[in-house]
Amino acid sequence: MKYLLIAFALMFTACSIKNYEVTQTKIIIIKSPKLKFADVGYLRNSDKSIELELFAAGKAIEKITINHLICTSEGCMTKGGFNKDYLHDSYPSGILQNILLGLPIYDGKNRVQTAEGFEQKIEDENVNITYRVSSNVTFFKDSNNKIIFKIKDIK
Repeated sequence: MKYLLIAFALMFTACSIKNYEVTQTKIIIIKSPKLKFADVGYLRNSDKSIELELFAAGKAIEKITINHLICTSEGCMTKGGFNKDYLHDSYPSGILQNILLGLPIYDGKNRVQTAEGFEQKIEDENVNITYRVSSNVTFFKDSNNKIIFKIKDIK
């Protein structure tokens, strides 16, 4: 029985350890109806998972983990559920991970290459998005839904 308990403990602790390949310190500004933040954060990622840890005055206040679900301090939900609760329900399911990684959104719709990276402008009945990615700044603004993400490298 003792060995069975040790085996279960090792198995469950091994599953909870995340090995992120990249960890970056960023200045992060997020403004959405449910989430407002402007301070330093850590952006960690691997092939299978992304983690955004937000700090205020040196204290961790929120951790958002993205893999097949998005988990926050309030619990885990589907990507579509997260968009509905935190962003806008018309957004594609992978929009948050694409913004955090500086990848094109909306399958690259209206993508224009710039000297520093790329820019996308997406407008329809639900959104009016300006999205710019350069070597040290990612900027996302949806004027219709009053949502802003700005992720900037710390120099």
